[in-house]
Amino acid sequence: QVQLVESGGGLVQPGESLRLSCAASGSIFSISAMSWGRQAPGKQRELVATITRGGSTNYANSVKGRFTISRDSAKNTTYLQMNSLKPEDTAVYYCRALCVGADYWGQGTQVTVSS
Repeated sequence: QVQLVESGGGLVQPGESLRLSCAASGSIFSISAMSWGRQAPGKQRELVATITRGGSTNYANSVKGRFTISRDSAKNTTYLQMNSLKPEDTAVYYCRALCVGADYWGQGTQVTVSS
């Protein structure tokens, strides 16, 4: 089992930045990749960024060049740096841990981009 706790969401204006954090605990050794996903009202959840155990990263086209996923292995924490935020980035952001045979999601943190 892996437990995930997100933090760092909030209300920002267009063009501003936020950094989300995801603290993992439990069976950390079983995690092969960490991702950030988001879900806007009335829309399906989508993955926006992934970082593998080996450090490779992948981004959705909608956030490429604006968002950066990173991790601090010593703190078992994964980050999502979000720059140049747009109103369409408004959503609940979730952290996901991909393990062999299972994946785990956090409870989510709200990000609202509005003037």
